[in-house]
Amino acid sequence: MAMSALSSRAPPGADKVPKDKAAQTPGPGQASRMGKLLGFEWADVSSWGRLVTLLNRPMDPASLAVFRFLFGLLMVLDIPQERGLSSLDRRYLDGLEVCRFPLLDVLQPLPLDWMYLVYTVMFLGALGMMLAYWYVFLLDKTSWNNHSYLYGLLAFQLTFVDANRYWSVDGLLSSRKRNAHVPLWNYAVLRGQIFIVYFIAGVKKLDADWVEGYSMENLSRHWLFSPFKLVLSEEMTSLLVVHWGGLLLDLSAGFLLFFDASRSVGLLFVSYFHCMNSQLFSIGMFPYVMLASSPLFCSPEWPRKLVSHSPKRLQELLPLKAAPQPSASCMYKRNRAKGSQKPGLRHQLGAAFTLIYLLEQLFLPYSHFLTQGYNNWTNGLYGYSWDMMVHSRSHQHVKITYRDGRTGELGYLNPGVFTQSRRWKDHADMLKQYATCLSRLLPKYNVTEPQIYFDIWVSINDRFQQRLFDPHVDIVQAAWSPFQPTPWLQPLLMDLSPWRAKLQEIKSSLDNYTMVVFIADFPGLHLENFVNEDLGNTSIQLLQGEVIVELVAEQKNQTLQEGEKMQLPAGEYHKVYTVSPSPSCYMYIYVNTTEVALEQDLAYLQELKEKVENGSETGPLPPELQPLLEGEVKGGPEPTPLVQTFLKRQQRLQEIERRRNSPFHERFFRFLLRKLYVFRRSFLMTCISLRNLALGRPSLEQLAQEVTYANLRPFEPIGELNPSNTDSSNSNPPEPNSEHIHSEF
Repeated sequence: MAMSALSSRAPPGADKVPKDKAAQTPGPGQASRMGKLLGFEWADVSSWGRLVTLLNRPMDPASLAVFRFLFGLLMVLDIPQERGLSSLDRRYLDGLEVCRFPLLDVLQPLPLDWMYLVYTVMFLGALGMMLAYWYVFLLDKTSWNNHSYLYGLLAFQLTFVDANRYWSVDGLLSSRKRNAHVPLWNYAVLRGQIFIVYFIAGVKKLDADWVEGYSMENLSRHWLFSPFKLVLSEEMTSLLVVHWGGLLLDLSAGFLLFFDASRSVGLLFVSYFHCMNSQLFSIGMFPYVMLASSPLFCSPEWPRKLVSHSPKRLQELLPLKAAPQPSASCMYKRNRAKGSQKPGLRHQLGAAFTLIYLLEQLFLPYSHFLTQGYNNWTNGLYGYSWDMMVHSRSHQHVKITYRDGRTGELGYLNPGVFTQSRRWKDHADMLKQYATCLSRLLPKYNVTEPQIYFDIWVSINDRFQQRLFDPHVDIVQAAWSPFQPTPWLQPLLMDLSPWRAKLQEIKSSLDNYTMVVFIADFPGLHLENFVNEDLGNTSIQLLQGEVIVELVAEQKNQTLQEGEKMQLPAGEYHKVYTVSPSPSCYMYIYVNTTEVALEQDLAYLQELKEKVENGSETGPLPPELQPLLEGEVKGGPEPTPLVQTFLKRQQRLQEIERRRNSPFHERFFRFLLRKLYVFRRSFLMTCISLRNLALGRPSLEQLAQEVTYANLRPFEPIGELNPSNTDSSNSNPPEPNSEHIHSEF
């Protein structure tokens, strides 16, 4: 019989309670094919009363309790890290001038000490986790993603299920709750949630960009895919393994876990999948939460079987292996000490909750026709669509212009000023909140009645860089509604998607020092750009449409037709006007001549150093080059800036190589030290804030000393690099930044 979301396999010790097959079988003592496959008969769902009886059948609480324990443990690890408890004072410092992005503008952060109390409440069981978590979640849309949303959903479900019937403090305090049956709907709602996450994620990956391999095309470069690249090229590994493999796994994972016959295969594949994700992405506890949820699909009594096979001395420390006792939450076929055959209000509410919740979860990923104001190039309110990794974005140019409403004076703001996030660039609702916030803050800097304009260029899934919003619209006064399409949102140029193959071909034909940026613009608009002095060889070439290039300093215009190109002077502004009736497409090709010269000089110094070390260079080195051999400056003439740059690079590469080749126990020890600092700071700062609430704040001097102590890293060995600067998990050393065209193109 399948252990599906509605499976009704009898729990251990149910020999006193016959299996609930209630004359739905085709013959005496023989289950139908449906019963064997799904675990229930058609007659079990043929009426509301029978469905309530099915969903309230007694189940073993053991597997549910194990998930409760694992989920709680993972959330304890998640709160100081991804929920930001360790850096809470930097985000919510009292009096900090910062623009925030709550779901509802009426939601505002509490004073800092009270925010620490909110995070403390998160640790206090499922109810505290649900209430405090959702408050923090709704307080900042910039932190929304699919897995954070899933944590809130699971906490919400655990608030209502009987997950405390096994291996719990409640069981120690109440014999009625200790080792008692739980109704089937407790498992059904959790299994249904996990099934929806997998399946909807797979359906979302049927998007053409994912199927054609454009969503995550660079992921195959990771060392985890090296075994696949023994038989496949990197391009085919990306297409077949990353994209098609991910699509098939998401679509099939829920079904593989659903059925008894395929569950072992499903557990193997999803475990491998989530272990890979834990190394590929910085997504916190999400892979481990999904791993912890997989056993929910197994037979509910599997923890008891595991305990029964443990050594007898160990069994005394482990949860009970005895059969569960009856519970009033369940319905039994025969009257028992607790329970009745007739459904009560509790049973009907549990069944109704399960159906309504799962239907709502199936509806939400496709509810974008209601919340059209949150739709941009991709539909949905960030996290509840389960479109995980389907869309990758790159931002090439962001310009914020303000105009004084009284004087007309123009000025420019640093992108991201007064914010702690970069996600506002992709969402119209956040952009509206950001502009409104700036309009409140800029008057303090002598800008009256400010008008705010955004020029944001984005590429999604390897398309052309193009404008996301209309740069001529004052966002402060612009209309926005959560239920209406955003009128100042520019459309994604889907007609240009076939160009991607050609763009990849152009990229692959360039050498390592030549960079290219592909641009698409709308008729009637223009791009103002500045070429940095370092880019001594920059040109623009038209791919489609017609443009006029204006060289501002030279007061000279030149019209470009398809296929034509022209050189752009370094250190000067230029403007590119789209004059064709259809969007124009062009590309910047540039070489950072300063960086090329530096690389050549560093290569020469490396070659000279190797020649001296192997004896092929017999002449003495000049005094300013002696540090090449010593590895550091030890008196004598001051080395040239080039030599200093070379020495710093050598030291950095040596440190990266040392960390990469260090034994596993050293890397694991460094990992533990970093986590220990996060938890240590979280604990100390929480204690300081709770003390402030209970006893009042001390003097500023004492408070500063306490915070300084919380910031100490007493466990780090002397000489260790800052982990924020050097990540031992990164298999490739950081490359110098080659984007030098006025921080834009």
